[in-house]
Amino acid sequence: MTQVDWFVYIIETTKGSFYTGITTDIERRFQEHSSGKKGAKFFRSSSPVSIVFTKKFLNRSLASQFEAKIKKLNHQQKLILIQEESRV
Repeated sequence: MTQVDWFVYIIETTKGSFYTGITTDIERRFQEHSSGKKGAKFFRSSSPVSIVFTKKFLNRSLASQFEAKIKKLNHQQKLILIQEESRV
């Protein structure tokens, strides 16, 4: 059995808001959000612009736990997280 990596990602929208999700394929998921097919309802009011944050996890459980933590952050806290990760 092969190990599948899970990723937590943050996408910035045209309105400057952030969407957080998890996936095993970041590029595929971004395309789904961009096309409107299989994408989150979140993007009906503002289109996705770019992936601004990614972090890899060994399993879905760990990725889901980290996603939940990010979703509790306010906009400013998410900006700080994104800036800190871009320095690494």
